[in-house]
Amino acid sequence: MTSLFDPIEFGAIHAKNRIVMAPLTRGRSVGVHVPISALKADYYAQRAGAGLIIAEATGISQEGSGWPSAPGIWSAEQVEAWKPVTEAVHKADGKIILQLWHMGRLVHPDFLGGAQPVSASATTAPGDAHTVTGKKPYEQARPLRLDEIPRLIGDYTHAAKNAIAAGFDGVQLHSANGYLIDQFLRDNSNFRDDDYGGPIENRIRLLREITQALAETVGANRTSVRLSPNGETQGVDDSNPVALFTAAAAALQDIGISFLELREQKTFGSFGTSDVPRVSPDIRKVFKAPLVLNQEYTLETANADLESGLADAISFGRKFISNPDLPVRLKNGFELAPDNFRTWYTPGPEGYTDYPASDALVAA
Repeated sequence: MTSLFDPIEFGAIHAKNRIVMAPLTRGRSVGVHVPISALKADYYAQRAGAGLIIAEATGISQEGSGWPSAPGIWSAEQVEAWKPVTEAVHKADGKIILQLWHMGRLVHPDFLGGAQPVSASATTAPGDAHTVTGKKPYEQARPLRLDEIPRLIGDYTHAAKNAIAAGFDGVQLHSANGYLIDQFLRDNSNFRDDDYGGPIENRIRLLREITQALAETVGANRTSVRLSPNGETQGVDDSNPVALFTAAAAALQDIGISFLELREQKTFGSFGTSDVPRVSPDIRKVFKAPLVLNQEYTLETANADLESGLADAISFGRKFISNPDLPVRLKNGFELAPDNFRTWYTPGPEGYTDYPASDALVAA
């Protein structure tokens, strides 16, 4: 009987348990998206008890970066700033990969010197963007030109090389949550009439080409992907999600990636709220490498999906914010600490590295 505490192989990465730390945007970067090394090293090392850490979404280029204080991985300065982080995790007997991020139409022109963001088509995201001067309405994106796609793929492979140079054990392609690749995947945000639009085969083309390029750059056994077949997400949705996401998963299976992570079930907060049927059972039929499921899991629901064979591992997000030693707490049945939303994105250690481990609480 498979449990959360059994080891697993994610391609070339041996994970000591099946508890994955999901990518969590937390800010704590300065200047031109440069991580604050000491602070992030402490934060991730505290959570190295996870079988695998997927580090926060990290911009592959200035064009793709539209979140204040989020980190990047396109410059030498950023690479050097990430090195102490990966070293700290490895010293704590952890494994860590980096999620590669392009936000597409969710980048406000303020981050681009006034230029338009890019997307699959000329569309505008709903709601407001977070900028360094406060919230502002999103502005219309321009369609990414065909002659720009090779450059975009090059931005991803450059970022992947930098991630490996910074000491990460692999990379994850962020193809979820309404960001650029998700904007290409779904039919309410992709109105193209070229090879990257229209039928599902065309709409998954960019995902397939970038994933293949990453696999050739760092190895398929160190490449993973995140999808979100969970209904409307930041304004993007699809009329036939089962067909779309099973086709995407089958293409990723052919490439031979190390694992696929799915964000599904109910969604909350800035990503909207939905109660759409799960797509993971259909994806499980076509994707045979490790499948990692995510979204509001408890110990009981996690073990149920592992025991049924639906999932091979479970990724936990918000629970890791306030429970740095989450695997220990789950294994021992300790009560989980609540997190403080007010400090999710603040610049310092409060609400970031000051949540105590369970052994300190037991001693107290």
